[in-house]
Amino acid sequence: MSRWTWPAYVGVIGGVVVFVMFLLPVVVWQYRRYGRLSGLRLLGSAAVAVYGVALVAYTLLPLPSGDLAQWCTQHGFSGPQLNPFQFVEDIRRDTAGLSAAATLRSPAVLQTVFNVVLFVPWGVLVRRFFGWRLPLTVASAFAASLLIETTQGTGIFGLIPCSYRLADVDDLLTNTLGGLVGALIAPVVLRWMPRSTDLAAQRGVPRRVTVWRRWLGMLLDAALVSAVGFVLVLSYRVVLVAVGREVPLGQGPVEVLLGTVVPVVLVLFVPPFLGSGASWGQRAMWLEPRWAPDTAEGPIGPDGLGRGTTARRAVRGLSTGGLWGLCLILADLPAGLLPDVAAPLGGLVAFVAVVSVLFTRDRRGLSGVVSGARVVDARS
Repeated sequence: MSRWTWPAYVGVIGGVVVFVMFLLPVVVWQYRRYGRLSGLRLLGSAAVAVYGVALVAYTLLPLPSGDLAQWCTQHGFSGPQLNPFQFVEDIRRDTAGLSAAATLRSPAVLQTVFNVVLFVPWGVLVRRFFGWRLPLTVASAFAASLLIETTQGTGIFGLIPCSYRLADVDDLLTNTLGGLVGALIAPVVLRWMPRSTDLAAQRGVPRRVTVWRRWLGMLLDAALVSAVGFVLVLSYRVVLVAVGREVPLGQGPVEVLLGTVVPVVLVLFVPPFLGSGASWGQRAMWLEPRWAPDTAEGPIGPDGLGRGTTARRAVRGLSTGGLWGLCLILADLPAGLLPDVAAPLGGLVAFVAVVSVLFTRDRRGLSGVVSGARVVDARS
């Protein structure tokens, strides 16, 4: 695999991995920003991830390995190339006496053309996908190229004891030119891409409650429990290291409290008592439970529904999500009968909650059936 192609493979594989890692936050962002999911904008996000990883691979990888001092002695650069348009002289010298076809295939020409082409996607994506104006797009290409050249020239800001790649002012010029070309052709190349501002203008339009929206809300709640627990436990262990105490290898009472109990309380037990009673995941998806007038309190909306009493909201929120969270807590208790029962019971509760959305009216799910609630679009 040549030095021209392996970074492309790294970009595709690494970009897909990065996109999958950030898919859920991107989905939440789209729902909150646009009021719905845009498949074409998701495709654009994937393109940004692939291009970003490929750009890093082409400009900063591979890194030196082994004895860095010896590597720098043999391969390091003494300093940056600061003579503008030096590439013109390099092309003239390297292609002297060559035919036109051979000139186009010469490394000096290919390197210059590649430096331009490398930043064309930058201009396209920043101008059309992110919606920046032409001057800002070109300025961002210049800034990104300057950061790359500085990183190369300083050995990743001192992590490597030499300039492991040549920091070249001509790369800065040709990269910026590529960004300009991409910005100019962006309106044509990405005409099919919906503009963020156009989608955001429809943000307040109520939309049908679908199975996928309900499932995404559930997935967000589960992911939020895990994320909050991870951050709290990690923070606790960082504090232990900072004060010079030994980090426990197993899961002790503090880890159970921070990693399971607190996240379950914050994510699953608290929301039913706040506002509409919707979970955090449902709020992200513009969903909320509502009740018929005879079981509601407060004002009745145009749809003839209102917010339920505190008791009904508590029953709805705790009947599935709360029960699942309780099973999570019991499953983390010290060894005994309860963890052996709680873990499979929690899995069963989660399965029933997910499947029940398919077979209940208005996609209300088991919690809606138990509490008498309907799940509607919060903007209706």
